[in-house]
Amino acid sequence: MFLRTPPRSSLPTAPLAGLALLLPLTLAACGTTDPGEAAPAPSEAASGDCADVTTSTGPVTLTDSFDRTVELDQPAERVAVLEWQQTEDVLSLCVNPVAVADVAGYTTWNDAEKLPEGVTDVGTRGEPNLDALYAADPDLVIIEAYTPDDEIIATLEEYDVPVLATKGADAADPIANMLDTFDLIAQATGRTERAEAVTAQFEQHLAEGKEAIAAAAPEQTDFVYFDGWVDGGNVSIRPFGQGSLIGEVGEELGLTNAWTGEVDPAYGLGQSDIEGMTAVGDATLLYTSTQEGEDDWVAELTRNDVWAGLPAVAEDRALPFPEHVWTFGGPRSAEKIVDAYVDVFTR
Repeated sequence: MFLRTPPRSSLPTAPLAGLALLLPLTLAACGTTDPGEAAPAPSEAASGDCADVTTSTGPVTLTDSFDRTVELDQPAERVAVLEWQQTEDVLSLCVNPVAVADVAGYTTWNDAEKLPEGVTDVGTRGEPNLDALYAADPDLVIIEAYTPDDEIIATLEEYDVPVLATKGADAADPIANMLDTFDLIAQATGRTERAEAVTAQFEQHLAEGKEAIAAAAPEQTDFVYFDGWVDGGNVSIRPFGQGSLIGEVGEELGLTNAWTGEVDPAYGLGQSDIEGMTAVGDATLLYTSTQEGEDDWVAELTRNDVWAGLPAVAEDRALPFPEHVWTFGGPRSAEKIVDAYVDVFTR
C-alpha cells in the first residue's frame, strides 16, 4: 500500500489536516496486466497560447526530485499524470496528457488550465487504477512523491515505463520548488523553451502585482489565508503559514503573512480553531471558497461570536478567494493567486 500525506484541501473529503492516508492497491492492479488497446491521444489544444511551441528532439536524460536518473529515447509525448499540480504543468507546457488521476476533482478545484476532451481518468490520485493507467500506453508517468522511498515509486517502477518523481512541496522555498517541478516536466517533454516563457510570464505577473498593490498603498497589508472544515460540530481551521506557496506569493507581493504559529515542513500548513485566529490581530482574513458537496464550514464560522468579533470580520475584510484557485498548483495557478491578492488589496 502507499502511505501518503497530501494536503487536506487537495482531498476535500479528508477529515483531518495532515491525516496519513493508507492507500492500498489491489493485487490485480499491482500485478502484470494486459493493457489492451491504447487510448488515443487527445487532439484539442491544451492551452490557448500553444501555437508554434518548440519541442526538442533526441534522447533525454535528467535527474528528478529524488536524484533518480530518468532516461527517455525521445521527449515524452504520451504522458500520464497522477497529481493536479503536475497535470496543470503538463497542460501549461502544451502537452495533452493521455491519462490523469481524478479528472472530476481537477476540474472542480483547478481551472488554471483546462483539460481537453478524451483524457483517460485513472481513478484517485492516491490509489490509481494501474490497469487503466497502463492501458493508456504512456511513455512517461509523472507522479508526486514525498520521500525517495515513497512506495508509489517502487510500485510503478515494476512496469517498463519511465517514472518522473517530483517533490510534493518544500516549505523552505515553495515558489522555487514549484518552478523546479515545472522545469523537470519541461525537460522530460522537450518543452524547455515553453517553460522559460511561462516562468517569465509568471515572474512578470508577480512584479506587476507588487507594483499595483504598492501603488494602491492599502492601509492594512497583514493577511492570513486559510481553509477549514467542520469536525464534530466545530470548525477546524488550517492557516497557510510561512513556507506555504500561497503565503509566500503574498509576501513576494509586499504583504505580510500574520500567521506565526507552528507549520509543517513541507506545505507550511498550521492548525487552529476559531479562537486561535484572535492571535492574528487586524490581519485581513482570506479563505478558500467552499465547493458544492463540501461541509459549509464558512456558514458555521458566521454563526460564531468569536469570529464575528475579529477586526477583519467587523470591517468586511474577511473574504473568499475566487473559486477554482488551486493553492498547490503550478505557475498558472500562482498567477491566479496573484490576481486574487491584487483584487483584495487594491479595492
